[in-house]
Amino acid sequence: MSFALPAFPDLGALPFDDVVDVRAPSEYAEDHIPGAINLPVLSDAERARVGTIYVRQDRFLARKVGAALVSRNAACHLEGPLADRDGSWRPLIYCWRGGQRSGSFATILSQVGWRVEVLDGGYRSYRRAVKTALYDTAFPCPVIVIDGGTGTAKTRLLNHLAAAGAQVLDLEGLADHRGSNFGGWGRDQPSQKMFESRLLRRIAELDPVRPVFVEAESNAIGRILLPPSLWRAMGEADAVRLTAPLAARARHLIDAYPDLTADADRLAARIDALRPYRPRDLVEGWHDLARAGDFAALCEGLIEHHYDPAYARGRKPRPTVLAVAMEHLDEATLARTAARIVDGIGS
Repeated sequence: MSFALPAFPDLGALPFDDVVDVRAPSEYAEDHIPGAINLPVLSDAERARVGTIYVRQDRFLARKVGAALVSRNAACHLEGPLADRDGSWRPLIYCWRGGQRSGSFATILSQVGWRVEVLDGGYRSYRRAVKTALYDTAFPCPVIVIDGGTGTAKTRLLNHLAAAGAQVLDLEGLADHRGSNFGGWGRDQPSQKMFESRLLRRIAELDPVRPVFVEAESNAIGRILLPPSLWRAMGEADAVRLTAPLAARARHLIDAYPDLTADADRLAARIDALRPYRPRDLVEGWHDLARAGDFAALCEGLIEHHYDPAYARGRKPRPTVLAVAMEHLDEATLARTAARIVDGIGS
């Protein structure tokens, strides 16, 4: 049997015990349906081998070699990851386009006695649904942007808003990036497609009649681009504006970037990346402060002479629904601020 995804899929509500991606590991690594397990019926090398035979030698031979490889790999999955599945197990199987790989594996599993369905159109149909939802469809609920200069603890405030019962989208968390020149976490970002899969899954969980809070971002978080429907909604959104003293903001940056203060070479490289935008003597002064370990003065200088001017130039003219001045950026202050926002705007 085949299963067709709805136009705006709630992936957490699919009526299956497991979603099984039978594509090669590299295909799965680039993007997959969130929550899917990878049981490849052809490895990357095997897929390349079968494809080469298909194109350069003989199509029948390619199908015969492919069938042997699929059967061998299916046996390994049955004796390994699937060994504990009982007779009631109900999986959804997919490959690239719902063709031979998923069909072959589904046939084998059906012969065992499991109630197997194949995703109609495979991964390509899922990807079309993602693009329709994020590129062509209006964002489903009202957006409120948490706005403020660098170092005003916007991401930490989002966490407190979530704890207070508000709906939030942590875009930097989904993108594995802190959103600035200093923002990588020392690990690779997901692919654009994987980010969009993560985002769609989170959006499907939102209540469309309640607002969702997001942090003010440019349309790029590291190398990830925000999809058009969300970017349009953020551009039209009202804002909660945050301010805090320079010293408190600098202290927050020191706490938020321990990986950089602990790695002199990496910090120097990040400072060097600002040379096209700031005078040479200013950049050299930041290097001097970094070498001296005076991170408070370094952060204050970066905020005052780089980030705040850039923020003023790029700031979007959004209506302000609430302005919050925080004297401190400790957890207690942020918790009170989140409660004030929820009380004043709603959750």
